[in-house]
This record gives sequence, C-alpha cells and structure tokens, in this order.
Amino acid sequence: MLKVVRQTGQTLYRIWFHVLVAVPILIFFPFLVIFASREKWYPQFFWMARNLWAKPILYGMFCWPSVKYEQQLVKGSSYMLVANHTSMLDIMLMLVVSRNPFVFVGKKELVNIPLFGFFYKRVCIMVDRDDAQSRTGVYRRAQKRLQQGSSICIFPEGGVPEEHVLLDNFKDGAFKMAIAHEIPVVPMTFYDNKKRFSFTFFSGGPGKCRAKVHRFIQTKSLKSDDTISLRKSVRVTILNDLIKNG
Repeated sequence: MLKVVRQTGQTLYRIWFHVLVAVPILIFFPFLVIFASREKWYPQFFWMARNLWAKPILYGMFCWPSVKYEQQLVKGSSYMLVANHTSMLDIMLMLVVSRNPFVFVGKKELVNIPLFGFFYKRVCIMVDRDDAQSRTGVYRRAQKRLQQGSSICIFPEGGVPEEHVLLDNFKDGAFKMAIAHEIPVVPMTFYDNKKRFSFTFFSGGPGKCRAKVHRFIQTKSLKSDDTISLRKSVRVTILNDLIKNG
C-alpha cells in the first residue's frame, strides 16, 4: 500500500513538472516568439527563460537552488559552461547559475519535445553527433554567438549516463571549442538533480538543488593538442567534488 501511495505521489510530481514547463511558455508565448526571432534580441529571451521559466519551475517543484561560487562570472564576458548531466532540471539550474546570457549546444532530438522544442531549435545550437558536417557547423555557429557576447553551455558527457554511473566520460567538443575561441572553461558540479528528478519514472522529490561553480580554467595559452589534458582536468575536478560532496 505504501509503495502505491509513493508511486502515485511521484507520478503526480512528474505531471506537475510538465505543467510548470508548459504554462509559462503558453502565457508568454507571443513575447518569446518575438525575442526568439532575432539573434540580437536573444538577451531578452534569455532573461525571460531564466526569470519567468527556470526559476518558477524549480521553486514550483520545491527544488530550491543553492549555488556556491568559487569565482564569479563577469558581466559581458564569454565562457564555456560545463557540468555533469543527470536530470531535466539541469537546464533550469544552469539558467539560474548564470546571469550572463548563454546558448545551449545540444542534440537535435530535443526539438521533438512539444512547446520546448519549438524554441529550442530557434535559440539553441543543435548538433547531430553522427554527422561530421553538423559537428563542424557547431563551431561556426558558436563563434557567431560568442561575437554577439553570449557564452556557450555544453554538458560534455554527451547525454545522460546510466543510473549507476556517477560521471560518464567527457567528449572533446566543449574543450576544443573553448581552446579555439580562447574562452575560459567554467566547470560546475550539480549534486542533487538526480535525487530531485532523475530519468527513472518512480523517483524524485522536493529538496535543495545544490550547485558549485569551480574556478575557471583559462585557455588563451592552450593549443589544440591540449584538448585531452583539459578535458581530463575538468572531469577530475567535477568527479572528485561529486565523490566528496555529492
């Protein structure tokens, strides 16, 4: 009986999440469409996504964000934001962590999500990881966004790992791009999102969503040959922090 009650609560919790995702989009749809229609208006779109979408979702789920900064993001500077990926809440938490406008780089399959996908394909950089031409195009589109003053966000695991995996291997893309564009890498650890809202259906619940922004890693003195060592260094930073504080 207790199991049935718990699973019913978790089902309602997930339904409530999708309601919270959809309602702000429906309410502000005309404004979101306008701001998504021109890249120069992206900062306005980002402000709405951060303050009128991400925050209401987290607080509406009773998942209170708690962010510790070892180093502060500077307004007007561009960065490569990277974090471990375990939950759909990662998107919302990343938006809360950074006041600086940034653009997500993510897999093209997300365009199939109703409502969310409509805006995703207009404001994010989509990549087909099985298509070399698509991967190459990401660099060109990212450079354009960086020139406009935005940062870039990539979850370097390339997807959500299996439930038992604490931190999957990282792909090279984020680190190659950071070196190529000479922007600092900002490693972040998301500790609780898997507990709050994992991809396992009967799981999750309210509580803190802790995040830590680690010290930035400068890339101006690095070459393409340093990609692997940079990737490993960032992964070790996040993995050790997950083991210690997760």
